[in-house]
Amino acid sequence: MIAYLEGKLLKKEPDRIVLLTQQIGYEIFVPAVVRKNLESSQIGDDIALYIYHHQTERQPKPILIGFNREIERDFFRDFITVEDIGPLKAAKALTVSVRQLARAIEEHDLGALKKLKGIGPRTAKKILATLEGKMGKFALIREPGQTELKPIEDFVKQVQEVLVNQLGHRQSEAKKMISAALKRKAEISSAEALFEEVYRGETAK
Repeated sequence: MIAYLEGKLLKKEPDRIVLLTQQIGYEIFVPAVVRKNLESSQIGDDIALYIYHHQTERQPKPILIGFNREIERDFFRDFITVEDIGPLKAAKALTVSVRQLARAIEEHDLGALKKLKGIGPRTAKKILATLEGKMGKFALIREPGQTELKPIEDFVKQVQEVLVNQLGHRQSEAKKMISAALKRKAEISSAEALFEEVYRGETAK
């Protein structure tokens, strides 16, 4: 299973790239939000992407979908649990940032979801029914260009509230998870990074 690739940009097309890694060219589909970060990249430039690798008995040809950050790929994995949204349809639908999409889901913004490419009213309702109340951590993702950092107690409080109110953990459990994450990685300075470390610690158990 391919999870991450680094290499040289060999080819750019409207919805995909070819990445040359150790003499192998990987065709990688890139959602619109990812392509924005690749606009300035030229053929031969070094790039790195987190990869969602899709391959099943019904779909034996591997499909690789690339993301700038690991947490974006985590969102994508949740997004494709919605009925009638497969990997390629989901990739085409990501025309806004994960942060914006997560907030639209949490705020029950059906209108915003219907504006996504390939998402009609029925599918938008399915997205809300499946994912609403589960997108808190993704709604805290720091957008590119956001340089102002909140005081540590603010983002820790944000994470604690999401763990309790959105993800169903007890207050004592949430505090313990956060404390352990900060102990492992004291330099954490954002809600996004703290979430990543909390969940990294939980999955390592």
